[in-house]
Amino acid sequence: MAVDRAKGMSVGWFLTFSQLYVHEVAPAHLRGVVFGVYQAQLSIGSIVGAAVDFGTHTIDGKRAYRIPLAIFFVAPTIQAIALIFFPETPRWLMVQEQEEKAEASLRQLRGSHIDEAQLQAEFNAIRVSTREQLEQNKKALFLAMWKGTNLRRTLLSIAAVCFHAANGSSWVNIYTTYYLQIAGVTNPFGFSIMVTCMGLLGVLSSLWFVRIFDRRTIMLVGVSAVGLAQLCPAIAWSVDPGSETTGKVVVAFIALFVFFYTAYAPSAWLLGGEYPNNQMRAYSFGIATALNFLGNWAGTFSAPYFINPAALGWGPRYGYIWFGSNVIVLVFIYFFLPETKDRTLEEIHEMFEAKVPARQFKGYVCVGVEEMAAKGGSKLEILREEKSGAAIHVESSGDDRRSVAV
Repeated sequence: MAVDRAKGMSVGWFLTFSQLYVHEVAPAHLRGVVFGVYQAQLSIGSIVGAAVDFGTHTIDGKRAYRIPLAIFFVAPTIQAIALIFFPETPRWLMVQEQEEKAEASLRQLRGSHIDEAQLQAEFNAIRVSTREQLEQNKKALFLAMWKGTNLRRTLLSIAAVCFHAANGSSWVNIYTTYYLQIAGVTNPFGFSIMVTCMGLLGVLSSLWFVRIFDRRTIMLVGVSAVGLAQLCPAIAWSVDPGSETTGKVVVAFIALFVFFYTAYAPSAWLLGGEYPNNQMRAYSFGIATALNFLGNWAGTFSAPYFINPAALGWGPRYGYIWFGSNVIVLVFIYFFLPETKDRTLEEIHEMFEAKVPARQFKGYVCVGVEEMAAKGGSKLEILREEKSGAAIHVESSGDDRRSVAV
């Protein structure tokens, strides 16, 4: 029991802080790609774990559990050594008012090839925005995150992360083998590994489209797809329960569910960490992750009572409930979820402080962009203004121009 608790704590810490680290160090245009890589590593780990379990489940004796346990040590050992060489995030250092270390960290993260003016512009944006946040929320951060504009940001962060639990992913992922078994599928364990591989394909596909499509579009399509993947097996089982044809339908749509879920899941985690400000990101994202775990536990705990033939005996018809929850999520995304693709965390902060409506985030122009467009910008310019002693950092790429006060 003590080992299980320690494992749960370590997984919870790692999932929370590893994602926070990605949020705060990745360049704005690459955050989606980096999160896809993160999710791909999770999928690869799941496949390796499932394959090892499948390969050792027929072994008699102690090797049946010693081999999987020994393999478990490989990835954590590599990660523990690699972490020694990782720099602290510049935004966290800035919150701690360690500006010199923050600049050194950013310089290390961006590499020596980056233009010095561009690096200084990004650093100044982080510095000024973080100072503003510190001034606004000096004490009792846990209380401040539920007040003013922070309340909206906290609730959005919680909602985006908890979409995972609302999709029904917990019971599909954990009870896949049993679910396939009661659906009459032969070799359910082998098919469950195939389903896990579909998850990896979904993640790899996200590395491509995350740079092309908006976050909202990915979320809307992903949630619609997983909702239908819950509904179709339920309908098939209602029409012809227990038949071979229905079993094939169940396998196909579980695989499709996992594919679309893992394809859009990185974007949900991404949004959950982009919405809070630098000072409160760990608090908001931590609470969101904890509530998501709670939701996953509720789905996992309740699933046997619905799908078990000895209980309610719904089987795949359990998907009706999750189809309904996905419809609710879909409506929420359409009306309330702001678009943050290619925005820096400081730009996102500016828009929340300006109380921009969710569906206007995409087209919102941050400070100084009109002046930049009028001058016909190059890739990077820094315009100095005497007003408030501020500088305007303007980024321009083709017709896509944005600026932030620094």
